[in-house]
Amino acid sequence: MRAEGVLVRTPEGIEFDLPLAGPFSRMLAFAVDFAAIAAAGALLARLAGPLQIISADAAQTAITVLYFAISLLYGILTEWFWRGQTIGKRLLGLRVVEASGLRLRPSQIIVRNLLRFVDLLPALYLVGGVCCVLSSRLQRLGDIASGTIVIRTLQLKEPDVDQFLGRKFNSLAEQRHLAARLRQKVPTKVAHLALEAILRRDEIRPGARLVLFREFADYLKALVPYPADVIEQLTDEQYVRNVVDVLFRHISLDTTALKTKPHPLSAGG
Repeated sequence: MRAEGVLVRTPEGIEFDLPLAGPFSRMLAFAVDFAAIAAAGALLARLAGPLQIISADAAQTAITVLYFAISLLYGILTEWFWRGQTIGKRLLGLRVVEASGLRLRPSQIIVRNLLRFVDLLPALYLVGGVCCVLSSRLQRLGDIASGTIVIRTLQLKEPDVDQFLGRKFNSLAEQRHLAARLRQKVPTKVAHLALEAILRRDEIRPGARLVLFREFADYLKALVPYPADVIEQLTDEQYVRNVVDVLFRHISLDTTALKTKPHPLSAGG
């Protein structure tokens, strides 16, 4: 049976599932991108119109070369500046990522876009479509050569932290500058994994629970070190719980000093 997702382990040792994008959604995204490229090509043809007065052959050659350049640069530039997304992928909720969880490199983007012309052969994306269907990771030739996969980006709703964290005093939130740094440095996927761990902590066996929260706490403490006197009384689970509170809460805790003021990080979330 084909896997619906792929398990990725980050360099920090954190594992998570990435939901793979299917051939149909990828073809729809490509259709949108093809329309965008065609529109750019049509505009280019109009701009090159005056060249036909000098030489029709020269004008046609220039249009062909520039259209090829647009087709190639479109994918490279959009996937680089939008972190693995083109217009079509953004609309369909897809993203190109490095297959092992590392940051997508420029060389990978270039390789997968160069090989797109092979995947398009002989017509209607036949080579790429067949490879995608046969691949366990739904990869076309360009993905296999560049070591990338295409995933579906899930729309995650912001949780109601009061529902499971309550409105207890949080010593980490009191350190305003460090709390802001936490929100800046903790990757989104890690934040949601930590949230998931808190939500399901009662389902985890005691020994595994201790190990899990110790690893989370060690990783988070290395990202943003807090003064020892702030965290020394906190267990690893309490520390992770407080970090989750800082990352997801937009209204300040009801402390005596900050009873009605908005959370300092709400503007930067």
